[in-house]
Amino acid sequence: MRKTISVLVVCGAFLVGTAPAQAQAVSKDPVRVLKSKLIPGHGVRYTEIANWSDGTETSQAYETKGALQFGKKGLAGYDIVGTAYDDEKDRVIYNGKATYYSGALAGDLPKGKTWIKVSGGGGMPSQYDQILNPTEPTTLSALLNKGKRSGNTVTGTITFKDLRKVSAWFSRSDLRSWASDTEVSYKLTFTSAGLVSKLWSSYTAKGVPLDYEDFEGSTVIVDTRYTGWGAKVSIKTPDPKTVVTE
Repeated sequence: MRKTISVLVVCGAFLVGTAPAQAQAVSKDPVRVLKSKLIPGHGVRYTEIANWSDGTETSQAYETKGALQFGKKGLAGYDIVGTAYDDEKDRVIYNGKATYYSGALAGDLPKGKTWIKVSGGGGMPSQYDQILNPTEPTTLSALLNKGKRSGNTVTGTITFKDLRKVSAWFSRSDLRSWASDTEVSYKLTFTSAGLVSKLWSSYTAKGVPLDYEDFEGSTVIVDTRYTGWGAKVSIKTPDPKTVVTE
């Protein structure tokens, strides 16, 4: 349920806002603001670009669009579409009970079936997605506590070990078994209302299992933009006639 792509890092400088309105943004309590948005049936939309690097070559691996649906305590569902470097599309839907995969993430399916259903889920769908999920109050709190604030931004690092403790998005993903001391660098940008508008993250893979050996030593950078906080989000599962259960 993955695709192997030889890709590499894009390096860029952080831009730190200095306008008065920006300087006040993080003075609000972003976790409290986030919790006020956790209304069932509502959520947030996002777009992101993932780049990979082995240190010598650079390539865009994935472009992703997604909708995250909230429950009272955090993420309750999502619908995510990814477009790979070769224009092949994947889609992942999670409804709180099961996860549905189509495209390359689904693997080979019987004739007439376009989706595979897997019980449970709710984690980061693939290694090309944003590894940090700021819609989880515990994750956002950890990023704020470990980061350094400047104006409307927070920058810092967090380890895979710490992510496993606070993030269901990460701890339910395939990356949970990778080296615990792997460090994720990040930069959060907030709106004047105290909501996350941008999230940049980067980590270098190490201690990966055999089925991910091509990623050992590679670096992934993901740049995510969030819009429509609090908008209505409806997650619809595929037609049962098109689904095969794992």
